[in-house]
Amino acid sequence: MGVSLKWLKEYVDFDWKPEELAHNLTMAGVAIEGIEETDNDTVMELDLTPNRGDCLGLINLAREVAALNGTDVRIPELKITENGERIDDFISVKIDAPDLCPRYTARAIKNVTLKPSPAWMQEHLINSGIRPINNVVDITNYVMLETNQPLHAFDYSLLGQDHTIVVRRAKPGEKFTTLDDVERELDQNMLVITDGSKPVALAGVMGGLNTEINDSTTTVLLESACFMGTNIRRTSHTLALRSDSSIRFEKGTDINGVIYAVNRAANLIQELAGGEVVSGICDEYPAHQVPKKILLRPERVNYLLGTSIPTEEIKVFLTRLKFNVSDIKDYLMVEVPTYRPDIEMEVDLIEEVARLYGYQNIPTNLPYGPTTTGGLTPYQKFRDMVKSLAAHQLYEVINYSFINPTWLDMLLLPENSELRNVIKVANPLSEDQSVMRTLLLPGLLTTVSRNLARKNDNLAMFEMGSVFYPDVQGLPREKLKLAAVVAGNTDVNWLKHKVDMDFYYLKGIVESFLNQLGVTGFRFIEATNPGYHPGRTALIQVGEKILGVIGEIHPLVLQNFSIKPRACAFELDMEMLYEFSSRKIMMEEIARYPSVERDIAIIVDQALEVDRVISVIKEAEDKLLREVVVFDIYSGEQVPQGSKSIAFKLTLQASDRTLTDDEVSKTITDVLEALKTRLDARLR
Repeated sequence: MGVSLKWLKEYVDFDWKPEELAHNLTMAGVAIEGIEETDNDTVMELDLTPNRGDCLGLINLAREVAALNGTDVRIPELKITENGERIDDFISVKIDAPDLCPRYTARAIKNVTLKPSPAWMQEHLINSGIRPINNVVDITNYVMLETNQPLHAFDYSLLGQDHTIVVRRAKPGEKFTTLDDVERELDQNMLVITDGSKPVALAGVMGGLNTEINDSTTTVLLESACFMGTNIRRTSHTLALRSDSSIRFEKGTDINGVIYAVNRAANLIQELAGGEVVSGICDEYPAHQVPKKILLRPERVNYLLGTSIPTEEIKVFLTRLKFNVSDIKDYLMVEVPTYRPDIEMEVDLIEEVARLYGYQNIPTNLPYGPTTTGGLTPYQKFRDMVKSLAAHQLYEVINYSFINPTWLDMLLLPENSELRNVIKVANPLSEDQSVMRTLLLPGLLTTVSRNLARKNDNLAMFEMGSVFYPDVQGLPREKLKLAAVVAGNTDVNWLKHKVDMDFYYLKGIVESFLNQLGVTGFRFIEATNPGYHPGRTALIQVGEKILGVIGEIHPLVLQNFSIKPRACAFELDMEMLYEFSSRKIMMEEIARYPSVERDIAIIVDQALEVDRVISVIKEAEDKLLREVVVFDIYSGEQVPQGSKSIAFKLTLQASDRTLTDDEVSKTITDVLEALKTRLDARLR
């Protein structure tokens, strides 16, 4: 917006040169983009921040200049001579959307003579970037630039027979032709001004061609209203139609300034167009808005600014801004005019004090105090270590926390599963991201499917991420999980052949992973779990708690995700993993004495878990036994039906001596006796 300094001086006195004025206003928070010299004037181009939309009005800008140099503002006085007719006989106003139009006022002026506006008014308009049209339209634009209150003038004779202004939402698909002679299709989120039957203006944006001021206009209806800025911005953006009015409403106007603006315009029309002003104003104001009152603590002002400004000086600064200030004990109660909507809190008042005091006067003291070295918590360090270990054998992937609810059906989750108790996103970008995930598996399977479709056949990947569960107390419960999925084969090289990445391959990764983290006493317990293959799934148990699940993905689930090869996955609870892990590294001296290996093969019940057999062996001999390895499992001929043969390699070693044959034989005998007693196992 261009600001004429000649025009500005009509409201406030100042002796600054244009460059000095620009500097002072910029220091006060009103940015100036440039200065242009004309034949008989100087025009400053404003570059306002969104919070200072009030300075789009010359009177408000004059208030800023007056506050800076300690002078008074000359607000034009109104001298309206009203005729004997009543406004109620001319127009009535009804607001059907008070949330979008909190106030609407109107005045009527009769016997108006249209002609070009005076040269001084045209000059001011041209310097501000507005084309003069005629005296009535020019007056509405002039007052808008003066007061920051957009106005609109209707040809009264072109309004409906009911002479009722109705402010309502547009009907879906409703058509309306604006002043630029373009027919526009409206939607129900837009606000229109109607004459009771048809739209006559697009509220806050542009008037209608059907009620335009023309050469035959004699009676004018002046509109001065307040519209919700966010709605005007949305309408303007949707229709790609931006006007001087919409710019001001977007930034916010003074709801209590509409009366002065409409009276100022009526006064000028009376003077410059010979109009007769009808007595009274039609004012629909459903919810009266009073100025804000904010408590200001002088000691807080000096604490934040690092200054020692006396309380009386703070009062002077605020009074110069035309804020009403009163004392309440050691505090100040400040009443902020409604034309300053940017002032909402105590810190806003402190900023006003700072800019009037002068930023250059605020001392530049460096902060001081104790400093502490930043660092990660033990849990954060553990989380990074887990990622580092997992990355040795798996590629890390990151999926969205938002998922498609149909993925839960694709995982074959039962209807009563707790994992179906999801948190719905209030404003989802799409159906594919409408709920928060309760497990990591669907995202990983989707990533596998996407890679297979691009001929990436051998996949081994992990993800560490949060899952979310509802909580009756408000915010959802968030838990960190670690999950992985493998599909296909390992890479082939000169040293090794390809290996299927099956359940046992992934189980080996988990065992190595847990051992490196110092998790001891973990067991794999056969179980069934939704989404996993029955008979090829296990729960990972540590003590009495379930750390996670591992298994082969159910064939129907793979089919639902368009995955052809077999895939296996695991999912672990990170908090529980942290609880069971040991960050201590235990060291012992390398034994100087040789170890002894013995192989045994036993016959046990077919349903007996190998893990249970190993536990009995370790419990039977915990001093000399160093390692137990299963190297064969057989069932068939030479083994009774319903039984199986398991072969173990036992490694025995003492740290202080070479074992004798008698010691080794006794140890093996004790182990076999324990197996027979506790598991009914017999030597094959």
